[in-house]
Amino acid sequence: MAAPGEYFSIGSQVSCRTCQETRLQGEVVAFDYQSKMLALKCPSTSGKPNHADILLLNLQYVSEVEVLNDRTQTPPPLASLNIGKLASRARLEKEEKMSQAYAISAGVSLEGQQLFQTIHKTIKDCKWQEKNIVVMEDVVISPPYQVENCKGKEGSALSHVRKIVEKHFRDLDNQKGLQRNAIQPSQKETSTSS
Repeated sequence: MAAPGEYFSIGSQVSCRTCQETRLQGEVVAFDYQSKMLALKCPSTSGKPNHADILLLNLQYVSEVEVLNDRTQTPPPLASLNIGKLASRARLEKEEKMSQAYAISAGVSLEGQQLFQTIHKTIKDCKWQEKNIVVMEDVVISPPYQVENCKGKEGSALSHVRKIVEKHFRDLDNQKGLQRNAIQPSQKETSTSS
């Protein structure tokens, strides 16, 4: 059993138990002794082949570390990074966060923000114009962001956006119904035991 301050060889398989009693297991891809940070490569939680999750663990919050398979030979060379792709992803993420911040500062309702996020998952060409959601420069959705608030030139774009809005609110209603049903049995138990 390795103590949380020891060095870990790149490529070694380790198992860790966090202070929240979560068990994590993976391959060491990096370790910084000074900060006690350990980077583990674990199977992808998305289930996609050729993908992996990289977890950064602060060993100050790990109660147990066990080296399952110590790697003694030289680690394989690092994979090359596509810097352009990473920069593009970072720029898009920043734009999305700025858009969310704009919506909050403009006083857009939570329902409007949620609808924007739902539309943006399907159609990336989606932005805020004051409190209105503008989709593909063709469709404008104004508060209170219902299907009847979708305006634009009649055609496939408007029809598609209306379907997304309908589905969004139908899914919200279904979630609320499930939550009500989950709460009601416990309320019945409380009232019968009184």
